Amino acid sequence: MKLMFAFFRLIRWPNLFFIALTQLLFYYCIIIPSLPINYFSQQNALTPSLFYLLVAASLLIAAAGYIINDYFDINIDQVNKPAKMVVQKIISRHWAIFFHLVITMAGLALSGYVGIKTSPVILVANIVCSLLLWAYSTRFKKKLLSGNIIIGGLTAWTVLVLYFATNSMLFSTSDISSGLVSGMSRIYKFAALYAGFAFIISLIREVVKDMEDMLGDARYQCQTMPIVWGIPATKVFVGVWLAVLIGALGILQLYLLQIGWWVSALYTLLLVIAPLVWILKKFYQAQTTAEYHAISNLIKLVMFAGICSIVFIR
Repeated sequence: MKLMFAFFRLIRWPNLFFIALTQLLFYYCIIIPSLPINYFSQQNALTPSLFYLLVAASLLIAAAGYIINDYFDINIDQVNKPAKMVVQKIISRHWAIFFHLVITMAGLALSGYVGIKTSPVILVANIVCSLLLWAYSTRFKKKLLSGNIIIGGLTAWTVLVLYFATNSMLFSTSDISSGLVSGMSRIYKFAALYAGFAFIISLIREVVKDMEDMLGDARYQCQTMPIVWGIPATKVFVGVWLAVLIGALGILQLYLLQIGWWVSALYTLLLVIAPLVWILKKFYQAQTTAEYHAISNLIKLVMFAGICSIVFIR
């Protein structure tokens, strides 16, 4: 039982839940209502059964990424979070790398099957994601900004992958109905919107986590932003991106009010924009590791609230 709980901690099950929830809400609240009924009878359509296989592939690849990250972070984690360590403390390094390889292969196998049925982009992109997760853990995590950008991009891909899997027009040689064209246009707009939100807020959180982990990172010569630029410059960087995100969301809500989506606008104002403003204030006041950790957790809650806003789309 202890080993099972340790394994679920290792693969970051709350983060996997976020991924699954995001994809489920996007599929059932945006994709299905946007497309004509005859789309799902097409040969290369993303049917519900294929969708669930795609979700499973996303979760497996992400879980493998978390495992390999902890595998290469043993020394740093002994400084930053010794009480939360799983690899080497509960699960041996040999078993960790075995789990990583098996889970990665399973995720790519499912990606290949879904790619054959829908779009070859899925397999190619998920192979790239797996390689990026390895490269991030071994090299880019310790580099200035590059690791943060990779994680932001991979977070955005959890939404974009659904667009590419659904867009049968990319590789279709048959006539395309006007209903499918307009439906895919609508899906693209929402995919770009939520992927952009995911990228920016994930980038912000990764930099805040670097500030939280400065002690261990500095001991092992990592070149993260707070180490290279210093805390004041890093706070400016995060503050600018928080301001950009708050401003963009505010402008979007004005548009939503004009088209009558006042429930969605009110929800976003109260549970996304207002908390981001409060986080910005608290972030500039933060000085300790515990305070940065608390801010990181608050950002994750805002990410969750942003995901749930999908239910208000009509």
